[in-house]
Amino acid sequence: MPELPEVEVVRRGLQAHVAGKAITAVRVNHPRAVRRHLGGAADLTARLLGERSTGTDRRGKYLWLNLSGGDDALVVHLGMSGQMLLGEVPNTDHLRIAVLLDDGTPLSFVDQRTFGGWQLADLVTVDGSRVPVPVAHIARDPLDPLFERDAVVDVLRRKHSEIKRQLLDQTVVSGIGNIYADEALWRAKINGARIAEKLTRRRPGELLDAAAEVMREALGQGGTSFDSLYVNVNGQSGYFDRSLNVYGREDRNCRRCGSVIRRDRFMNRSSFYCPTCQPPPRRRVRE
Repeated sequence: MPELPEVEVVRRGLQAHVAGKAITAVRVNHPRAVRRHLGGAADLTARLLGERSTGTDRRGKYLWLNLSGGDDALVVHLGMSGQMLLGEVPNTDHLRIAVLLDDGTPLSFVDQRTFGGWQLADLVTVDGSRVPVPVAHIARDPLDPLFERDAVVDVLRRKHSEIKRQLLDQTVVSGIGNIYADEALWRAKINGARIAEKLTRRRPGELLDAAAEVMREALGQGGTSFDSLYVNVNGQSGYFDRSLNVYGREDRNCRRCGSVIRRDRFMNRSSFYCPTCQPPPRRRVRE
């Protein structure tokens, strides 16, 4: 699933090319792409026609287009394989929603697996920020200017569960998925199986800093793309996968100490770590 850097790359592309444009035509090709919109395809189509995007925003892995009415927004969830593409789409097999902007530019939502989708949602104010209702429960992410690092550290140190589980909990800190969780844990030299409350205050703070650092670096390289599904609005893939230190590197040597990277099962997914730099937890040990 696209994580914060990949979603932010898409948001920036939409901000540059869609903000200020009006919608002159909408066609929904697959009902699953609007299943989260309570009024269905006909209602979404009718309400979007004539609307103008006044800008874009993002919270964690969610992005949305603010609309000229001011009371609602078009929420876009990319799911596992969703793409927001500008210009003509050469292959329309997975074209789920097609929009035409007032300058003649096509805007397409392409989703091979159709886990993502669009919905119109009311805006509400949460902690001083206007966000769509479906996003209201999502915590701020480490790249948010209003992210309160020390407050999140306090939350983490009250959690009696694995620190990686907490990194992946979007109500604690958003935007971090499996890739960047493993990368941040490696940078901070923390094993993801460590119990959060057993870490001293310094360590969760270092971990959050590492997460912010690795996601900024990934953003600078267009995100991480293992296949053709994670692309920007022009269909171009990022290349941060070449810079990954631990994720997907099972049985390769750790770039820091030379030990062999291991992979464990965790929460129905994989965790990659260095057994030397990130030793597994021992009972009744505090860092």
